[in-house]
Amino acid sequence: MRKNSTGNRVMVMALSGMMMAGGIAACNLPVQAASYNYGRALSESIMFYEFQKSGKLPSTQRNNWRGDSGLKDGADHNVDLTGGWYDAGDMVKFNLPMSYSAAMLAWSYIDGKSYYRKSGQDKYILDEIKWVNDYLMKCHTGDNEFYYQVGSGSLDHASWTAAEVMQMDRPSYKITMDNPGSAVTAEAAASLASCALAYKDTDSAYAAKCLAHAKSLVTFSEKMKSDAGYQKQAGGYYTSSSFYDDISWANMWIYLATGDKSYLKAAENYSSGWGTENQSSDISYKWTQCWDDVHYGAELLMAENDSSAAGKKYKTAIENNLDYWTTGKDGAKVKYTPKGLAWLDQWGSLRYAAAEAFLASEYADWNSADQDLAKTCEKFAKSQADYILGSSGRSYLIGYDSTSPTQPHHRTAHGGWENNCAGAPEKSRHLLVGAMVGGPGSNDDYSDVRTDYVSNEVADDYNAGCVALMGKMYQDYGGTIDSNLNADETVGEELYLEDGINAQDKTNASSFIEVKAVVYNHTAWPARVTDKLSYRYFVDISDALKAGYKASDFKVTSNYTQD
Repeated sequence: MRKNSTGNRVMVMALSGMMMAGGIAACNLPVQAASYNYGRALSESIMFYEFQKSGKLPSTQRNNWRGDSGLKDGADHNVDLTGGWYDAGDMVKFNLPMSYSAAMLAWSYIDGKSYYRKSGQDKYILDEIKWVNDYLMKCHTGDNEFYYQVGSGSLDHASWTAAEVMQMDRPSYKITMDNPGSAVTAEAAASLASCALAYKDTDSAYAAKCLAHAKSLVTFSEKMKSDAGYQKQAGGYYTSSSFYDDISWANMWIYLATGDKSYLKAAENYSSGWGTENQSSDISYKWTQCWDDVHYGAELLMAENDSSAAGKKYKTAIENNLDYWTTGKDGAKVKYTPKGLAWLDQWGSLRYAAAEAFLASEYADWNSADQDLAKTCEKFAKSQADYILGSSGRSYLIGYDSTSPTQPHHRTAHGGWENNCAGAPEKSRHLLVGAMVGGPGSNDDYSDVRTDYVSNEVADDYNAGCVALMGKMYQDYGGTIDSNLNADETVGEELYLEDGINAQDKTNASSFIEVKAVVYNHTAWPARVTDKLSYRYFVDISDALKAGYKASDFKVTSNYTQD
């Protein structure tokens, strides 16, 4: 596929056919055979978000171990803030990375409608995009008011419990003109505008609603031009380094959704606040698209959709970035592991490689791309996708194959009952299908250990780049998709009782037997608060009756009950 400068796709290779057999959709292309099953990787990586859902879950959930949760979110301010996604293995709802992730999913869908529809994955990715944006609209309670977080990082991280049984307070925090946060409001605007574009052809009324919120939020962002309020709570978890990139990104998506060139102009104006390389006027190119820096995605969209001199500036900027990640730029190049991962940073190493590989694929699909660089980008993108799926000797996508991780740093997937990440059970009780773990160190070192949150954390933003990349790989190399994919599990032991005799005395008429009984709640399909448990203890008194005693001669007392 190639995409022209106006964003429209032009077919340059033909599909050899779409086959349906036994519930499996196969997309076979007359190109190099897929090294890995990109169709499976795409469908499973989308499924991950079903495990992250907060609120009243829909009947369409494809698993039996997640339940309703966070149903009182927003109650501290008398607003309904239910819904959205939990951020990672914890249960805070951070709107900055959530909005970024939803926008990336929307971008993937918008540029890949044909293969999403043919594969049957359109309904699943659109559902996730809508789930988040429905929540973001709830958070936007006024033109100059936006709730940007539900849950306290410190309170939440002190509790290792499943989402369905969390007991900690979940305060909500909002942005106002007196408590500013331009980055998070602009990122929400980008998510809503990209959602509007994704739904434009199928639900115009919903798209218009999303777009109205997006325009209001970007205006709010531009009036504030500060993140001082946002940093008070989100700082230390998702500290924003700048808001200029977010405002450019938001304006660009509104432009794409409306065609109103004033938004394109605004996107370009705010690019003056983007960072530059040290001792250079070059726009920063030594990082990649992520929740804290979306200028890379913005500059690619701006290059693709602006043929003016300004557009050429952004084309140069994205090409500098792609050079840095592939062949090198001015003698500098991103680090590579011995087995081929483009390794930018320890924390979530795979997310950066996945996001950059998606940008590389987007660039390669553009018909105004430098052709040599486009070929390099295609090879780079496939190499990173293959690394994620197993070229190093193991897969990093849970559920993909027998080499995949099984012990992510994820509370609900653990299914534990001791409020302890390292506690029982030793092995997680649930398979977090489709989650891409943080990834290996710079020498390909990795251990599938739940307590290693650097390597084994999972997160919405990690999977966003993974979904987008696997979509590109499915488009270019094919794969198979199981139309009946689900994550239903066999229900394990959930409730049981242990009892025994603590003490007894049978020497006289006032003899006694003291019994201890404990009922255990190990529910996990889904986890449930069970404060109404009871048990029955049966005593055979036939010998006493034969000796002349009556049932009324027996007394039953309780010395201690732990509710």
